[in-house]
Amino acid sequence: MEQSAQPQYSNLQLIRRFWPYQKKYRKTMALDLFCAALTCLCDLVLPLILRTITNTAMQDLAALTVGLILKLTFLYLVLRLIDAAAQYYMADMGHVMGVYIETDMRRDAFNHLQRLSHAYYSNTKIGQIMGRITNDLFEVTEFSHHCPEEFFIATLKILVSFAILCTYNVPLTILIFLCVPLMIIVSTILNTRLRAAFRQQRIQIGELNAQIEDSLLGERVIKAFGAEKMETEKFAQGNQQFKQIKKQSYHYMALFQASTRLFDGLMYLLVILAGGLFVIYQAITPGDLVAYVLYVSTLIATIRRIVEFAEQFQRGMTGIERFFEIMDTPVDITDAPDAVPLQVKQGAIQFQNVSFEYPDDHNHVLHNIHLSIAPGERLALVGPSGGGKTTLCNLIPRFYDVTEGTIYIDGQDIRTVTLQSLRNAIGIVQQDVYLFSGTVAENIAYGKPDASEAEIQQAAARAGAAQFIQALPHGYHTYVGERGVKLSGGQKQRIAIARIFLKNPPILILDEATSALDNESEIMVSQSLEALAHGRTTLTIAHRLTTIKNYDRILVLDSDGIAEAGSHEELLQRQGIYYRLWYQLTEQPS
Repeated sequence: MEQSAQPQYSNLQLIRRFWPYQKKYRKTMALDLFCAALTCLCDLVLPLILRTITNTAMQDLAALTVGLILKLTFLYLVLRLIDAAAQYYMADMGHVMGVYIETDMRRDAFNHLQRLSHAYYSNTKIGQIMGRITNDLFEVTEFSHHCPEEFFIATLKILVSFAILCTYNVPLTILIFLCVPLMIIVSTILNTRLRAAFRQQRIQIGELNAQIEDSLLGERVIKAFGAEKMETEKFAQGNQQFKQIKKQSYHYMALFQASTRLFDGLMYLLVILAGGLFVIYQAITPGDLVAYVLYVSTLIATIRRIVEFAEQFQRGMTGIERFFEIMDTPVDITDAPDAVPLQVKQGAIQFQNVSFEYPDDHNHVLHNIHLSIAPGERLALVGPSGGGKTTLCNLIPRFYDVTEGTIYIDGQDIRTVTLQSLRNAIGIVQQDVYLFSGTVAENIAYGKPDASEAEIQQAAARAGAAQFIQALPHGYHTYVGERGVKLSGGQKQRIAIARIFLKNPPILILDEATSALDNESEIMVSQSLEALAHGRTTLTIAHRLTTIKNYDRILVLDSDGIAEAGSHEELLQRQGIYYRLWYQLTEQPS
């Protein structure tokens, strides 16, 4: 769970970094602010109209003619029509602009997430990531146009009101506007607490998303262990934490709104007291006092809108902050500035003095590995868990970068070639096959999206998958379900193998690809893997030693590195680690 609930950036920093997204639509924003200015006309002109009527009636009732009333009425009607048109544009194009900005930010966040290494996903919950690029950015739509609008309107009304009221009575105007700085100080203090509460709220909803996702994806395990009550209790605990955090945020929101109402009352109190005294002593006219009341009402209404917008503002700033936390996550593995495409001529792989430790916990896994793999050689990796078999294989496609040493493919340092070309040259079949939500054909063609139907069917046939695919309700167009839940383990493995056949890479990595299968499925998948490995440089992480006895070479890895190396027969003759593993894990030694 994310621990920090304090903002990582100031509002000014966030706005500066957010500005490039807003700047892209500055023409729309300029027109939106122009319309916002037009909507102020009615509020600013109405007190002047009523002041004119009141003062004219007080000074010379005969001068208050029907013609004057009609002219003032027509003026206000025109202003109302302008206000309606301006409001329509703000509500329409303002929101559309917000959607464009939200879309741009979500695109950038997703693209950045695609570039982050395995280490990031090993330490970050998917539910938290989902919350950041969906719910958090929803708030940006409202923030991106309401924030400029509301602050622009508030500034315009305050400045114009101040200028107009100063022409009536400077002391009374200054007295009323002295409340504004005090209101800003109190609002700033409460806003800081409000933002921290909203950040905690976002973190906790991310935790809830992660927990719900975990429970739903593991529903079979939950039912198998009868653990529904335990999962319900875990969810209830997280849900209660979210409730408490949200209660706290509304507590600060209530304080914020209550303080502004107190300031509202203070401003009206000053108008009644000081304004009344100024009328008695003829410092202002009754019409001026009416204008004061209306301008103060406009000012208070504006401040109330800012108060109402404060929650939205803080939600928007929290969303923007969490977006930039993703964007500020460093990309550990990138192309070198002068990277060139990998040229695979034979498929030879060489590890030269390679050491590796995981960046998060600094766990040393590999130490000074020296290994040469010949073109087309089939190499098996065996040994106890934690010996570094999977880690060694993950270093070749640069899922992690070596801590020390160098890995070469056909004499080319893999850190000097482009990631795209490197990973295009490598096919990986894992124990835990991931199929995307879609059809069988779409999953086979994942590595070659432009593949023809004939190519897809040929790849399936070579993987031994054609027969069961044709027996599916819609053949190659059968929907496999989320993560391929509608297929068996063996069927998913053969589709994964067909995907590699279609990709046709010169280097192959098989990570315990048959260890989770039943005997019948293992035999069929092993035959497919044999066909796939033919003529390719192949590294296989083996759990069942019977599947790799005919490999060209077998490496035994332990915590000290490469403990043994040789063919199946050679290793048995040495009667070392491999010999013991063979007798422990097989029914009949060879």
